[in-house]
Amino acid sequence: MKIIRFSLGKKTGYGILENKTIKAIQGNPFRGIKYSGVFHKLSEVKLLAPCVPAKIVCLGVNYRSHAGEMNTQLPPSPLIFLKPPTAIIGHEDTIIYPEMSKRVDYEGELGVVMKRKASHVSPQKALNCVLGYTCFNDVTARDLQKLDGQWTRGKSFDTFAPFGPCIETEIDPANIPIETYLNGELKQKSNTAELIFPVNEIISFISRVMTLLPGDIIATGTPGGIGPMNPGDIIEIKIAPIGVLRNYVVKP
Repeated sequence: MKIIRFSLGKKTGYGILENKTIKAIQGNPFRGIKYSGVFHKLSEVKLLAPCVPAKIVCLGVNYRSHAGEMNTQLPPSPLIFLKPPTAIIGHEDTIIYPEMSKRVDYEGELGVVMKRKASHVSPQKALNCVLGYTCFNDVTARDLQKLDGQWTRGKSFDTFAPFGPCIETEIDPANIPIETYLNGELKQKSNTAELIFPVNEIISFISRVMTLLPGDIIATGTPGGIGPMNPGDIIEIKIAPIGVLRNYVVKP
């Protein structure tokens, strides 16, 4: 099931995407799916980021290939940081290249969308708290990340958290291919089977630090192959069971 969030005129709502038809639902999908009986063509609406999280929790250095290219040691436990909700954009939106940065990188990742409140959940029960999965781009001002020595500024600019185009509910997070394309050229290619910390362990760990709420996003880390983007570039994160998240890099 592919859950989307969309706007039509001045109204926004959630729906289920089937082929190119949207079956609108009542309310939001975190309390269950109840169809409203209204249908829309995909071509009639604008896709939005598929949910509105209270917070975005990201993983650093969660693929060995990325640790190698960053010349850093593997973390003994999940290395987490936050992105603000003000960084969120959706499919086909623009990533604004900040004036204070000289290098902005793509980082293609699997995003996890929480379905229910989770606090001190066990790894065995963690996936029961998940609504589904989405494509995520952990856009990073790499030069500022290195300059600051901590990651808040380099990760938090407006438009630095694209995700979408949907939330796919019926996939196994332990075995998902992930690819990143820059202007049509393959730059990253991996599988979530290569994660250092798998999704259920990540959720359990984070839930013992902070309470996860319905709609919160966990970005599970990026594989090797990161690189810079520039104004005029098109960046695409492809996760075959979910779809393609496409964004355009523009000047301020």
